[in-house]
Amino acid sequence: MAEPARLQPVLPAKVRNLVIVLGDQLDAQSCALLGFDATQDVVWMAEVAEESTHVWSAKQRIAVFLSAMRHFAEELRERGLALVYTCLDDPGNLGTLPAELAQAIAQLQPAALVLTAPGDWRVLQGLRAVAKQHDLALDLRDDTHFFSTVRQFAAHAEGRKQLRLEYWYRELRRKHGILMDGDEPVGGQWNFDADNREAFGKAGPQNVPPPTRFAPDTITQEVMALVNTRFASHPGSLHSFGWPVTRAQALIALHAFIEQRLPLFGQYEDAMWSGQVWLYHSHLSCALNLKLLNPREVVQAAEDAYRRGQAPLAAVEGFIRQILGWREYVRGIYWTHMPDYLERNALDAQAALPAWYWTGQTEMACLKDAITQTLEHGYAHHIQRLMVTGLYALLLGVKPQAVHAWYLSVYVDAVEWVELPNTLGMGQFGDGGLMASKPYVASGKYIQRMGNHCKGCRYDPAQSTGPKACPYTTLYWDFLMRHESLLKKNPRMAMQLKNLARLDAQARDAITVQADAHRHAQL
Repeated sequence: MAEPARLQPVLPAKVRNLVIVLGDQLDAQSCALLGFDATQDVVWMAEVAEESTHVWSAKQRIAVFLSAMRHFAEELRERGLALVYTCLDDPGNLGTLPAELAQAIAQLQPAALVLTAPGDWRVLQGLRAVAKQHDLALDLRDDTHFFSTVRQFAAHAEGRKQLRLEYWYRELRRKHGILMDGDEPVGGQWNFDADNREAFGKAGPQNVPPPTRFAPDTITQEVMALVNTRFASHPGSLHSFGWPVTRAQALIALHAFIEQRLPLFGQYEDAMWSGQVWLYHSHLSCALNLKLLNPREVVQAAEDAYRRGQAPLAAVEGFIRQILGWREYVRGIYWTHMPDYLERNALDAQAALPAWYWTGQTEMACLKDAITQTLEHGYAHHIQRLMVTGLYALLLGVKPQAVHAWYLSVYVDAVEWVELPNTLGMGQFGDGGLMASKPYVASGKYIQRMGNHCKGCRYDPAQSTGPKACPYTTLYWDFLMRHESLLKKNPRMAMQLKNLARLDAQARDAITVQADAHRHAQL
């Protein structure tokens, strides 16, 4: 089978619309394709090096985008749509989306451009600039893979002193009738988060279903070979690659999650266990963010499982909140606060990201496990991201832009609209509380409570000083001391600061010395 770009498309003699399809817009029902006329419109797609190098993208992330794009191109051709597709290794590839688009405009002379709103501010500005340079109208259409528009979020946010997920989530549930009994939430309450914080216990997770993975076909194998050659120095590996790269595969993954994992998803969504990569999480965020799945069908499948008695309400509500709540919320935060949001650094954190974030070579067992897993699979579940890799960077004082670049680089589901607010805002408190009501900080005792990593670690989470002191615990107290004046203004930090007040001057000095020594050793 020839690669998509090697096939010669049959193009209209005169092009009305050049329809731009980006690598995270792989939906045959995309709004950009509405009104498409095969006799006068052309789809344009391009693989370019810049999308893998503007951050040092890991191999799994590069491969999932390129493979999914090439499979989608095949689908468009099978539907008879004229398509101009540039592969990464095509001779003369100019390396950036704006340059490739400008070249296509020069060759095809379209009357106008059509584009579904991108998920990345940088990409949108680049494409807008090309349209302006060529004096072409750009028909920018709302992305229908969301329950809300950015304008609706902006209207919700207007006049509020504080933005909080819970209010936006409730508004969307009412509007779309999701998990509702008339005007009231199913079960009599909106949020069952308190029921979803169990650890596995000493025996660990039992009978976890195998992950739904897909053997690479010819197209994916070609992409993997290309990535291993072109991006040989990039982090991670492809030997375990098995992500869904077509809509058919994504639907299989969705069905498998609903049947096999959703019933225990809520109960164990915050739990961790050494060497257990997949647990009861959905592994659907990549397919959702590539637009291989529509969030409406995912939410509906989960609610149907509850209505059938197949999954408990706490699990279903917790899962739906991630999609209808967080996914919509972070997108609203991103697009109503860019581009300034990217530069925020409310805690004035300036440290560099430790080099071992790219290798996993650290003696801290929880971090070693999470980072090694991330580099091997392009995946870690949300507690590993927030309360292991993210928490350590926050406590260490790493510049949030460096943390953002790492997350955007290594995860297969990372598109900037969703990754940046989650990392800089929720994970690093870089926005000063715009997205999250407090810094998510904890000592090593939290990690000990939610998993088994501490049992095999050289560090003791109960100790903050001395040779066995857990760096999380040392840095936790150091963080509270360094930011005490700021945190006193936050009522949600009152209990933690009350505990801090119990430390005498000698204990504080010892923690500061240990924290400084640890920080120096890592950097």
